[in-house]
Amino acid sequence: MGGKDNNAVRYRRTKSVSVAQVEGVSLKESRLRAVQPDKPIHVQRDSLFSSSSGYTNYRGFLNLCIILLVLSNARLVLENIIKYGILIDPVQWFRVFFDNPTQSPSILIILGLLVIPLISLTIEKMLNKRQISEIFGLFLIVTLVSAEILIPPFIVTLTDCHAVAASLALGYVSIVFLKLVSYHMVNYWCRMTPAQPSRSRRRSVSAERNRHRDAPELVNGGVTTDLVVYPDNLNLKDMYYFLFAPTLCYEMNFPRTPRIRKRFLIKRLLEMFFLLQLILCLMQQWISPTITNSLKPLEEMDYSRMLERLLKLAIPNHFIWLLFFYWYFHSCLNAVAEILRFGDRHFYNDWWNSESVQYFWQNWNIPVHKWCLRHLYIPCRKLGLSSSQAAALVFIVSAFFHEYLVSVPLKMFRVWAFFGMISQLPYTRLVEKYLHGMYGNMAVWISLIIGQPLCILMYYHDYFVINYGNPNVPT
Repeated sequence: MGGKDNNAVRYRRTKSVSVAQVEGVSLKESRLRAVQPDKPIHVQRDSLFSSSSGYTNYRGFLNLCIILLVLSNARLVLENIIKYGILIDPVQWFRVFFDNPTQSPSILIILGLLVIPLISLTIEKMLNKRQISEIFGLFLIVTLVSAEILIPPFIVTLTDCHAVAASLALGYVSIVFLKLVSYHMVNYWCRMTPAQPSRSRRRSVSAERNRHRDAPELVNGGVTTDLVVYPDNLNLKDMYYFLFAPTLCYEMNFPRTPRIRKRFLIKRLLEMFFLLQLILCLMQQWISPTITNSLKPLEEMDYSRMLERLLKLAIPNHFIWLLFFYWYFHSCLNAVAEILRFGDRHFYNDWWNSESVQYFWQNWNIPVHKWCLRHLYIPCRKLGLSSSQAAALVFIVSAFFHEYLVSVPLKMFRVWAFFGMISQLPYTRLVEKYLHGMYGNMAVWISLIIGQPLCILMYYHDYFVINYGNPNVPT
């Protein structure tokens, strides 16, 4: 043992001999050069741009990029105003909804969505009381959620519904659909739990409540002493709270904040108002003329001009997308959560640091990601599907809803958005295989900047060809 220890120590010393010799020679040489009469000023070191230099402070270049970005966009804004004049008309957006609200199909769709949860609640109460069988209850639930997602497209298609209003209405239709699926699945899990037999449920409710009174739990800064258990959650208050809560996943006991923070709420409401106005103004002043002037190159299949229009549309489109992300996921959802005292504010993660497309899709929209994981991916895995098959199914469902929210309002059924989402699967594998770190992050940003305007131009071209033939649009 002692010999081995001595050898180990001796081995470690011999490894550092060469390094020590080099360092010693360098130090000795530096001392000798320092006393030379030529007054040397040079030492051995790498250039700052070399990775071996260890230099990382490039803040000045970041400031330069910000200044160049501001100046270039200021030039584009000035050029746009000189060429088209002031196109901003705030009243135009209100006409979509308020010109004739009683006859607007989008308003009727939204009002109808307030009734459907009542049917869901009735079905769950009947299942709880064993008035209908599980098989018949499943049939009713599937019929209800299918009608909820399929009837509005027929209303939009067969009526004179504005595309913008229809898109917003169908967005809420999709949200309610996902909420209803989660609501019924969670109640089914509770109903099938062996710990809550139907005959002793009422007695177990009080016992469970007493148990939690003895052991209060701290949730989001507030003490909760009473937890709701199944089937006490089957009531109108619980149903409509979930319907308006900023989440897609149902629970019987959401984390709640102790109070409404008025200053925080006012800040979010002001952000909602000003950012929405900014987004609408940018769409009218910047996006609309750029898209209109893109039709002729698309008709003539002039690839160089098509690429120029695509790049011209990419920057304003991405800027508006970033504003929309902040407006919806931070301002709107936080405002609703504050009003309802909803405690879980994890609406997004650091998607801007994504080094893979998969990481982006998992972190930019946390409510949808949680729903897909809880109600689609994990159940598919339990049914025997592989992880890649379950992930592919998640992408297919997401692609369906992307197409649903674009094709139906435009009243033309294309698959550009669907294929755009499906193409993320091979692109994800390609990025993860060949690009990592900074280069992977750049690949994610490129897909976001280029992919959306490409789909916009495709839909715009098809929309004008279908509805207006081939107009001669000035460029």
